[in-house]
Amino acid sequence: MHAWKISVVFSFFAVLSASIGSAEENASNPLAAVNNTDIRFQTFDNTNGSQLHDLYIDGAYMMRPNLKLKYELHYNSTDITGTREQGFEKIILKAIYFPSESMLNETWGMRTAVGLEWSLDLGDAAKGIGAGADTLAPFGGIAFANSRTGLTLIPLVQHFASYSGPNDVSQTALRLIALQPFAKDYWAKLDLIAPYDWNRDAIPASAEIQLGYNINKQLAVYGDILVGLGSDRSFDGGLGVGVRLKY
Repeated sequence: MHAWKISVVFSFFAVLSASIGSAEENASNPLAAVNNTDIRFQTFDNTNGSQLHDLYIDGAYMMRPNLKLKYELHYNSTDITGTREQGFEKIILKAIYFPSESMLNETWGMRTAVGLEWSLDLGDAAKGIGAGADTLAPFGGIAFANSRTGLTLIPLVQHFASYSGPNDVSQTALRLIALQPFAKDYWAKLDLIAPYDWNRDAIPASAEIQLGYNINKQLAVYGDILVGLGSDRSFDGGLGVGVRLKY
């Protein structure tokens, strides 16, 4: 899934915009310079036999050409405690700054990104909704984009640390996203996440496979397959759907 003209100062943005289905035009690339609002629903089968349903808004707004604001608001329904509970889980605000853009050669471009994510817990961990902690999570990443094939590879690293709430959170996550457009209006995405939990000495890794279709320049739809990986996984599997408004 590609998420994410020729002169000495050719920017990464210009090269990607010139290619069909560029990552810059696809909000499934977290480092894309786009404005969008997605309405998403995901359902998970947890390892203890319970289920979690997550309905949320996931959007982004370019405040400046090199500064992006992402936002999420999650509403959960779960029976993890044995009875069905529901309520708002969390709100997330994420500032992403793009320090540099450059061409590595005639085919590959590179964009760097750093930022800070703030997560405010709105739920009740005793009911299985929310983490019981507010967190801050600095991160950094690079998007490598191929202007010929449309392939984008995005390695990211992020550390999550709690600053309030009854539960202590300390995780360092490695993430790799591969984004590839195909058949003109379609895209495929693979998102691998391997967080190391310093408190539990565990790696609750997961993978997301996404297949999407751009209906037109303003509207897209997609589906997700989610898989928990390893013996420390927090869920076995899941499915999701999403509608994307682009503007």
